Amino acid sequence: MSLEKVIFGFFVLLAATLNFGFFIGDISDAALHNEYELFAAVVVNLIATVLKFGDRTQIGAVHLATSLVADLQLIAATITWVYATQISGAGMTPENTASVVSLSGGALLANLVSVALLVIETTTFRRR
Repeated sequence: MSLEKVIFGFFVLLAATLNFGFFIGDISDAALHNEYELFAAVVVNLIATVLKFGDRTQIGAVHLATSLVADLQLIAATITWVYATQISGAGMTPENTASVVSLSGGALLANLVSVALLVIETTTFRRR
């Protein structure tokens, strides 16, 4: 068992589960979507992205691409949340909440692709 692969798998799965935890719930009800969970999802996704650098295989490139997509979507969701609550003064209206949750949904899809790639890679791995 490789500690590097365990850590990599841990962060890929943690990124997906944190994102899912934020995403689940009524799309327009801000009370069901915790900003700290969104922050944790962003941080863990960024860590997972850093761990994906250096893999020079084709599947490694796709892993990195899915992680970059998730990062971009989660950062956009965070910027939308901050703008709605700190800059515009409108707060988390149903429209603003729907935008944030929709962006996190896109990131969730990218995370699920990454988890699927991880499972495929694991099942096709041959011991030497």
